[in-house]
Amino acid sequence: MNSFLPQVLEGLRLTHDVVALVRAIGEGKGKQDLFKERAPEILENLRQVAIIESTESSNRLEGITLPRTAIERLVRRNEPPRAENRSEGEIAGYRNVLNLIHEQHEHMDFTPNLVLQLHRDLFTFTGIGTAGRWKPSDNLITERAPDGTTLVRFTPIPAWRTPAAMDELHTRFAQAGDSEVDGLILLALYVLDFLCIHPFADGNGRMARLLTVLLLYREDYEVARYISLERLIERTKASYYETLHRASQGWHEAAHDPMPWVAYFLGVVKAAYDEFSRDAGSLRDGRGAKTELVRQAISQMLGDFSISELHQRCPSVGWDMLRHVVRQERDAGRLEATGRGRGARWRRVAGGAVGGNSGKKGERGQ
Repeated sequence: MNSFLPQVLEGLRLTHDVVALVRAIGEGKGKQDLFKERAPEILENLRQVAIIESTESSNRLEGITLPRTAIERLVRRNEPPRAENRSEGEIAGYRNVLNLIHEQHEHMDFTPNLVLQLHRDLFTFTGIGTAGRWKPSDNLITERAPDGTTLVRFTPIPAWRTPAAMDELHTRFAQAGDSEVDGLILLALYVLDFLCIHPFADGNGRMARLLTVLLLYREDYEVARYISLERLIERTKASYYETLHRASQGWHEAAHDPMPWVAYFLGVVKAAYDEFSRDAGSLRDGRGAKTELVRQAISQMLGDFSISELHQRCPSVGWDMLRHVVRQERDAGRLEATGRGRGARWRRVAGGAVGGNSGKKGERGQ
């Protein structure tokens, strides 16, 4: 809404760094089809890992946590949450909406009604009375100071103005598509305005991140299918909150500067494409591809794991191949067994980078 007013759009200061980010993201976008043709099995592995990480990180940013084993059960196996466990309901709701966006984004008409429907689905398992409804009362964006006091960081649009504000936001966002402003920047501005309106009583942060994935798809940026944007945001959450705060100052008067947030947002998308290029682009074709797929899956395992759990991360690889690669890694001193027979589990040896890699991929999700 306010970020799409003429005085704000025309006053955007596109620095060399921002222009470079847009260009780099465009280059990453150009590689998407190449990678999809080159290594579909590897991309399927990345997709499965990304949806777990996205669900986990986006909820953890809101203080909703579960053991990784429980998240894998809910997300990878698509099990229903236990009725008495609200956190499981929150996780399962995010899982469902994220999967829906991945699968149906081409058929979604981006309207306020769609936003309401996705919010309703987000809280399917928790049964809160405000699910799928604009906030019934005013809310504040606050921060708890070290001394325990609560500081007001931003005062969003009041409840009575929210329906009209969301209608205006979508109208102005659609109209801005005819402007000369790059679609990625318009996308970042939408997310900023959405968070400044803060249209829901609960779930605004999670909705903003889900809508980011949807809007990237609408601009033909598919990186969120394979790399978790939510994980990258969680790792830089201090910058996430600080740039939002800076960009929102003066928002009500349309006297704000959105560029701190725009630069941060573009930086996250570029980091996702960099990671995607590294993970997918460095993989080999032919006979070595499945070996590399298994090694990559091992590098992403947290703690002890079984062969069955490894197979869940790369279902396209046969059991014999899985065992063969595990034995290779054991013989190379990079894995060790705990237990024997059917109950055997495996763990990475400290300092032993799987497959001779740097081991950085193994940091994912920790």
